[in-house]
Amino acid sequence: MSSPHRDKDGNPLIQRYTPNERSNHWVTAICFVLLAVSGLAMFHPAMSWMAMFLGGGQWTRILHPFLGVTMFVSFAMLALRFWHHNHIDKADQQWLRQMGDVLNNREDKLPKIGMYNAGQKLLFFALIGFMCGLLLSGIVIWRAYFAFYFPIEVIRAAALLHAFCGFGIICAIIVHIYAAFWVKGSIGAMVRGTVSYGWARKHHPRWFEEVVRKRHD
Repeated sequence: MSSPHRDKDGNPLIQRYTPNERSNHWVTAICFVLLAVSGLAMFHPAMSWMAMFLGGGQWTRILHPFLGVTMFVSFAMLALRFWHHNHIDKADQQWLRQMGDVLNNREDKLPKIGMYNAGQKLLFFALIGFMCGLLLSGIVIWRAYFAFYFPIEVIRAAALLHAFCGFGIICAIIVHIYAAFWVKGSIGAMVRGTVSYGWARKHHPRWFEEVVRKRHD
């Protein structure tokens, strides 16, 4: 019988994410999916069929910006929660220089990684940039409330920026999902909130040592 601190075989587990952190993540993820399909539906006629996921074209145009604001607020909360884990340090710089070892899963040759590796940290800051670009450009092109405050040239530039950031964030999330499947156990960590000692020691040894040290203090 498993418990919050042990798996079904009785092996000890480490909490990687709290219930609030996981809820925050999944709210952001659900909003992203809805925004991606609705944004693509409005971007090109060939993808207009995706509007059915939000109830048709009219509802897609109405709900898309509100979902965008919701996602931004949810992501901002997520960014504040994990900001202190995403500072680039010397170990991250060395990790990037050893990309060959990273791609070939030679983790024993890599420097000790904390809560996140350099790739995850770079993705974190890329998402912040894309999110800010989407919010600012989205406000400018939000016809029902704000677009009439701006000249047409600014609206056109904002529409272009919105499309660019939208494409960028979709690519970034695809990389994020691929990496989650690549490193077995990552998705389980965000679903259950816990990881095994072996997983933590293998993929994030510095974080593992910090957690174990705190448990014994």
